[in-house]
Order: sequence, then C-alpha cells, then structure tokens
Amino acid sequence: MEEDQLLEMTGSVEDIVFRNEKNGYTILELNNGQELVTVVGSLPWVSVGEVLHVMGKWTKHPTFGMQFKAEGFERFKPETTDALLKYLSSGAVKGIGPAMAAKIVDAFGENTLKVLEQEPERLTVIKGITKAKALKLSEEFRQSHGVRDAMEVLCGYGLTPEEALRVWRVIGPSCVELIRENPYSICEEEAGVSFEKADAIAAALERPQDDAWRVRAGVEYVLRHNLNNGHTCIPADKLAAAAARMLGVPLELAQEAVEELAGDGTLVRRQLGGRDFLFLPRLFQAEVYAASRILTMLRFPAHPIPGAAGLIEAVERQTGMQYAQLQKDAIREALENGLLILTGGPGTGKTTTLKAIIRILKEKGEQVLLAAPTGRAAKRMSDLTGQEAKTIHRLLQVEWDENDRQTFARNEKNLLDCDALILDELSMVDILLFEAVLRALPLGCRLIMVGDCDQLPSVGPGNVLGDLIASGKVPVVQLTEIFRQSMESLIVTSAHRIVAGQMPELANHSSDFFFLPCPDPDDLANLIVDLCRRRLPASYGYSPMTDIQVLAPGRKGELGTIELNRRLQAALNPPEKGKKEITIHGVLFREGDKVMQVKNDYHLGWTKFDGTTGEGVYNGDLGVLCEIDRKASTVTVQFEDRLVLYEMEAASELELAYAMTVHKSQGSEFAAVVMPMYPGPSQLSYRNLLYTAVTRARSLLVLAGTRQALAAMVENDRKTRRYSGLCRFLLGEGEE
Repeated sequence: MEEDQLLEMTGSVEDIVFRNEKNGYTILELNNGQELVTVVGSLPWVSVGEVLHVMGKWTKHPTFGMQFKAEGFERFKPETTDALLKYLSSGAVKGIGPAMAAKIVDAFGENTLKVLEQEPERLTVIKGITKAKALKLSEEFRQSHGVRDAMEVLCGYGLTPEEALRVWRVIGPSCVELIRENPYSICEEEAGVSFEKADAIAAALERPQDDAWRVRAGVEYVLRHNLNNGHTCIPADKLAAAAARMLGVPLELAQEAVEELAGDGTLVRRQLGGRDFLFLPRLFQAEVYAASRILTMLRFPAHPIPGAAGLIEAVERQTGMQYAQLQKDAIREALENGLLILTGGPGTGKTTTLKAIIRILKEKGEQVLLAAPTGRAAKRMSDLTGQEAKTIHRLLQVEWDENDRQTFARNEKNLLDCDALILDELSMVDILLFEAVLRALPLGCRLIMVGDCDQLPSVGPGNVLGDLIASGKVPVVQLTEIFRQSMESLIVTSAHRIVAGQMPELANHSSDFFFLPCPDPDDLANLIVDLCRRRLPASYGYSPMTDIQVLAPGRKGELGTIELNRRLQAALNPPEKGKKEITIHGVLFREGDKVMQVKNDYHLGWTKFDGTTGEGVYNGDLGVLCEIDRKASTVTVQFEDRLVLYEMEAASELELAYAMTVHKSQGSEFAAVVMPMYPGPSQLSYRNLLYTAVTRARSLLVLAGTRQALAAMVENDRKTRRYSGLCRFLLGEGEE
C-alpha cells in the first residue's frame, strides 16, 4: 500500500468510544458491513446510528492496534429503524433516552426524524410526552442538526473540522449567515482562521476587493502578522500603508479602516514620542500592566536586608572569592532594593554574582525561585548555580483553556510562593510571558532579572530587556570587567571585540577560537562536515552528537540549516541495512539522528532508565532518535537519561539538529561551535546575531568561510528595530 494513499470507507456508527468535546477528537467504532473498524480523528457531533463516509489512512496504535485515521468525512442521517433506535438511544437528542427512543421509533418507524423536525405535535400520542415536551424535543433535534449542517457548510468552505468546530464555538448558530455577510469574521483572533482562508471564501462569494470588511480585516491582519517580527504596535501611518499594499486597495481606504478600528476600540491608539501608534488590545494591556507593576514595585520595594557590605565580606571569606566593585554593587542592590537588572557580556562574572545573591538570600531565610525561558536555559542555569531552575512556563504551571489557548494556574489569584524570583536570559522573554510572571509575583517579592542586552531579542513580541533598561526606571548593574581567567579565552575576548564593532583576532591559532578561510560555498559545506565528522573528534575527542553544534544564520540556502542537516546526516548517520527511516512533513528522519524538540510540550510523557516517569519535553531539548516503529506510527527519542515516545502528530515537533539556527541556540551552550561565514541576506548578517553565536561556545569556536562575510557581520550594527510601548509607558506617556 502506498504510504500516502487516501482510502475511503462507509459504514454505520456503532459506538462512540471517546470524544474530546473541546476539539472534536473522536474514537468510534464503524460497521462497514464486514467488520467493526476503529476510526479516529476530528469527528465533532457524530452520533451512534449515523452513516459516515470517511476518507483517511490506516495506522497502527502501539496499544490499541489497527485504526483508520479520518482526514475528512461526510455524514448521513440514520434511515432504518435499527439505526434510528441506536441514534436516539445514544443521547443524540437531549431529553430522549433509550426507553423513550424505543417508543418513538415503534410509533413512527422510518418517519421518526421527519416527525421530530416537522410534526412534533404528533409525539403527544406517546404516553408521557406533553405538547410542551414535544416542542422542546423538536427544538433540541433541530438545534443538534443545525450544528451538524453548519459544520458541513463550514467544511465545504475549505475549513478543517477543527477550524469549523472552533468557529462554531466562538460565533455560535449564526456562524454560516455571518460568514456569508462577512467572511472575515472568522479570522479574528478567537476563531483563529487565517486571513488567506477568509479571503478565499470571500472570493468564492464574489465579494469585491475593496469590500469594507476585507480592508478592516486586512489592517488587523498586518498588525497581528507583525507580532511575528517582534512588534507590539505599529505607527498608524506605516500600518495603513502596509495594509493598502497587501490588499491592493487605495491608501485612503486603509486609512479610513484604521480610523474606524481605533474609533470603535478594536485597536488601541496611543501617542508615544509624538507619533500615533496602534496596538492590538491584548498587547496594549500586557505592556501597560507590566509598566504599572514595575512602577508599583519601585514605590513599594521588597524589605531591605541591611548590612550588605558585611554579608558580602562573609561570603568572600567562606568561598575564597574576591568580588569586583560592580559585582558588589549588584549584590547590594538586590539585597537593599529587591529590583535589579544584572547584565554583562561573557566572562564578566554574572553567574558568580548571582550565586552570591542566592547564597545570602537563602541564609536570610528567603524562598528563592529560579527560572529561564527554555528548558536548555533552565538546565544551564541549574548547572551553573547549583540550584534548581524551571522553565517560566513550568514555574507558572501552564494550562490550556477550552479553545486550546495558553493560560497559567499561577496568577493574581494564585501567587507564586517565594520571597525572591531570579529570571535568567531576560532578552529571550517576550512581553506576554513577562506580564504573566508579574501577575504571579507576590507583593514585596524581590525580582532579579539577568540578561545580555547585546544578544538577540525574544522571538515573541516585545523588547522587554531593552525597554526596561532604556526607561532608566529600573536599577541596572552592567558588569564590564573581564576577569583574568576569562581574558585567556579568545572566545570571550572575541565576543567583546565584536560587540565593540572590532574584528576578532584571527591570526592566533593557539587558543580556543579559529578562523578557517574557505571562499567556495560547496567547499565550505564540505569543510563543515569534515570538521564535525573527522577533524574535531580526532583533535579534541569531541562527539559530533553531544559536543559539537553547527550554527547557521538562517534555514535556507547552501549554508542554511536545511542543507547542512542533509549533508551532516548523510555523513554522520548514513543509511544502513536494518536502520529504519521515516519522512515527516517532507523531512527524512533515520534511527540514530540527532534531533531537537522545537516547542514546549508539557504533556509528552517520558521514562528514565531507572523506571521513573514524568511529563514535559521543552523547546531546544536535544536528543537521539533511537527507534522508528512504522507499523505503530511512533518514534522514540532519547533525551539524556529520558526516553520519549512520539506518535506521528507529536513528532512534527522534532527537527534534525546537526545544524540549528542561531535564534534556536539562544539560552544554550555547547562545548564546540562551528559556524559558516558566507555572504547572505543583510537581515541575517548582523553583529548581534554573530555575537549570540560566538557566546554559545564554551570551549571551542570555529568560524569558517570568508573574512569579508565576517567583517560585514561585525560592521552591520543594525539592531532589529522593534516597535513597543513598555519604555514609554514606564515614562508616563500614552495615558488618556
């Protein structure tokens, strides 16, 4: 059988084994006339007794065996008396149980549904059914079938069953009429259908290009799309111009839509720095709340711990450390005022300072919690400080609501149990996550934020670290002195030279940083493969799987992660007889591959070698794909001492990880880093990106390529421009 061949099957629904009412995922038994088949998929509101025509594929569940995975379906009302009895007995119509179902079907036979829908008064011939009850049952039946009919119409418009179910839940029974009136109503944030799909529906309905609903939705879409570029807001004039270009309409129409959206509260307009900006309400709320809470913490600080100088001297005696003056300033600020941003480049003593702060706070009886944005960053924080650190999501106890939107159990009504919270890698924290942290913080709690403002900003919207520093409101200690032992590392000194706009020292081949010239891109790709496969393992004993990490500016091109992963996979884990392979979303995976989890998944179960079990695999976790079971449609990945079983849907959260982008490496550290230096697009060839890559290397850094490409990155000081409001709100601007 062809792996991607779509099969079809028709049968009657015999039993609903399981249903998730939130997303419509259903497991049912279908009688296809020859056998009972287990069918799984998004099959919302399907009932026992109905006839289904399903399209999909056979899969094998590791526990429950062969199943038919439905990717699409059509439903037909039950017609035979047996099917009608099963249908009504199943509870498909609220108020009708098995006993009443038997009486109704016995009385009306194959006309049962016609009577329920069109002639409910006839139901009164059955003992126990009054006229009022008959009308109620008819209304329940029409409503349940109204849902089914609407779902079929929505799917006919090209929506997936999951999307159709979400639209129904958000908009309700009038969703079909509303879509015909305004197709763009479904691409609002809660309904969550893409603008492109709404635009396709509108085109099918022959709506004009300059339709007012289309222009309004287009403006919102541009603003929402720019969240992906890190912006929390956009200047009004830029927003109108961008929307007009995207929609192909006159600028005046887009400007009118902007005014309407700001006027009716769909968007929020504020003047910041003398210029009008527009926000989505959720992002506006997050930045305003964050600013307000920070200002409150400044007005009502944590209780001061006196005698900082003596406490620092005591730690120096106990540990044999000698802190620099800026380190002492940071420790004192954390003890006396409780709100601090600690920043600085590599080798400047951030971790040493942090360990002193934690030590003193714990000696004073304070409950100290540590958190970082990603799993790898949290693990690194734990390793460096010797204290347990959690991901921020785990700390806040992430949950999901009925629309699968992220919420947190820790909030204003369920505060964190701590006297001090230390947040690491603050440059990676977006405004929505920062707001969530602040909402869960007890009044009077210390907040020590650690980050490097020269690294890349967060993937999500906002410029939290940069805005907090730029406001001048929050105490900041920037460590600048490179300690003597760190001065011996060319990785450290090169990182500081790059930040200063200077070329790293390339002639010194006796330390931990090397530059290998190679002008041809194909030769360069081959060189990177050879470094990982032969040269670095032979010279340093490094493992290509656990010690060496290739970093690249982007995913595409001859020296992007996609092509480098293909070459490295072929060299480091070539095909062998008995070594299984599988293709997931166009990517070939092979047993033995180095892989990375690319999103936080708090429900993925794991088992340790000692039998311990738990849940949670995090964005950036690296592992080895150790088993592919094609019949069961599962893959098993080993993350250090944990084994994780992925079903194919969850396996889409995995990527090959011989090479990864610099953005994906944030918060991580590797024994050896190899990075190509070759001319590329300017948006991926700039100083902060290079600096972030260099600071990922712990013991060895190899840059290979052209000096010109390296010089271009050092010289390009374009910090990614982000429009945000946090700094201005901290300064008191933007108030109505």
